[in-house]
Amino acid sequence: MLTIFGRGQKYCDGIDRRSFLQIGALGMGGLTLADLLRAEAKAGVGSSNKAIINIHLSGGPSHQDMFDLKPKAPAEFRGEFSPIETNVPGVDICELYPRLATMADRYSIIRALVGSSAGHSNFQTQTGFNQRDLAAIGGRPSVGSVVSRLQGSAGNGAPPFASYSGGSAGYLGPTYQPFVPGRSNSMRLDRSLTVDRLSSRSGLLSSLDRIRRDIDASGEMIAMDDFTRTAVDVVTSGRLADAMDLKKEDPRVVARYSKPSQNLLIARRLIQTGVRVVTMNSPWGGWDTHRDNFKNFRNRNLPQMDTGLSALLDDLVAHDMLDDVSVVVWGEFGRTPRVNKTAGRDHWPRVAMAWMAGGGMRNGQVIGSTTRNAETANSRPVHFQEVLATLYHNMGIDPKTTQLTDPAGRPQYLLEHREPIHELI
Repeated sequence: MLTIFGRGQKYCDGIDRRSFLQIGALGMGGLTLADLLRAEAKAGVGSSNKAIINIHLSGGPSHQDMFDLKPKAPAEFRGEFSPIETNVPGVDICELYPRLATMADRYSIIRALVGSSAGHSNFQTQTGFNQRDLAAIGGRPSVGSVVSRLQGSAGNGAPPFASYSGGSAGYLGPTYQPFVPGRSNSMRLDRSLTVDRLSSRSGLLSSLDRIRRDIDASGEMIAMDDFTRTAVDVVTSGRLADAMDLKKEDPRVVARYSKPSQNLLIARRLIQTGVRVVTMNSPWGGWDTHRDNFKNFRNRNLPQMDTGLSALLDDLVAHDMLDDVSVVVWGEFGRTPRVNKTAGRDHWPRVAMAWMAGGGMRNGQVIGSTTRNAETANSRPVHFQEVLATLYHNMGIDPKTTQLTDPAGRPQYLLEHREPIHELI
């Protein structure tokens, strides 16, 4: 698992969570890689270009200061920002999003996101569930692990899933945990080691572990075989190393993203190598704004987000990828309608927001509304799981019928709210 560390962040609970991107590859169960690739080729799965970029705004973003401004609310609720018009009539967003305002036809805004589990965690935006759900059998698997289990590798040496910390495989087991190929400088084959020698070494390791594998009931050894095989593919192909190397990108494109948003550019490049799901923490700082909410938003979060997301949308269009790549930006909950005494907003799990783009969706619309001061959903509430159901749908996975088998042999649906957002489909 390749890790790209970012700035450290502390939430109000005192826990430090460093923002980083991890490259993960998932195993193939009882199938050999050759078996899986043959099956994928026969089914046409491995050739799919569909992908997901899942961006978690760690700490809980202030929905009413971003995409659901309330200019007619009393001063203690409406905050310091004003709305501006977008290129979609009737859709207004924050004045600190001038670039995004010119391309609102490419994305949709969910203003009434409900069902938050109220904790500081990316678990719900990864799985749709509370962390306690099915915890006794390993917990719910993240969307990246599910896609990897169902669709596997693209078959060209690229892992199916690139994930930041917290992307658990849950009850799918160790085969679907992220594989760790090492840091970026270990992603290429050492010049002193040939491909044949590397293959011989990995084969020897597998042979020596055969006895342990035969008595291993947990599946750890099978997972290790798959991890080793994938590691060889990654190192010998060099594709991931090239994707991570922005010196191989047009400098003008890199400049458009600006430094804080370069992980978004890396995400696009990873998807071009065959990665199916990329998830990351916010590249634009923390969102747990109990104090100085407006100062932080004005000086950092919102301008950087405007630059990064607009660059990503332009980039996906330029590479003819926007219809294939679904992008979602959201957090664990919203913020209080009333501004507190330290110019901040506190936790507010009753309603939140999500921003979705691409994926062949019918974008250029606002879904749902909140009450006058953004306290609760007023119309068309959308559950967290409906967002994930939409992402699965965009990947060609039917959340209404697809089931996975848990360790107890019981079939489990991917979600409880299994209908995709019908306005977007």
